[in-house]
Amino acid sequence: MTATDRSIELIQAAAQAAADKLAHDVIAYDVSDVLSITDAFLLASAPNDRQVKSIVDEIEERLLKELGAKPVRREGDRDARWVLLDYVDIVVHVQHSEERVFYALERLWKDCPEIALPEDAVATRGKAEEHARAQAAEGDLDGDLS
Repeated sequence: MTATDRSIELIQAAAQAAADKLAHDVIAYDVSDVLSITDAFLLASAPNDRQVKSIVDEIEERLLKELGAKPVRREGDRDARWVLLDYVDIVVHVQHSEERVFYALERLWKDCPEIALPEDAVATRGKAEEHARAQAAEGDLDGDLS
């Protein structure tokens, strides 16, 4: 079994929305062969809680406006460290970068096929690492000035 056309349409729209809000490391997996509860997962991250919320809000708004899809469940809003949007056909995980590294969902789903995403979403790969390096360099500069 593979993800339905509707699931892929939702994933691609969500991935584009995440990329438009500067999400890091957007990736999607077809989990339909290993899970019966959903067809696909979309993973995205951001370096701060405010950006996590912004990405989630954009995904939710875009899917409703463009595809008429509303999540049946939205979890993790209060802390905005890991927000889950459940659309039944797909599940979107937007995580703070620290949670993304700690929970490493990619490791769990690495054997599942990746779903092709829009070019803007693919271009987000490696952004979390870039951001971490920039932050570390900034910290080094601050240390040199002391």
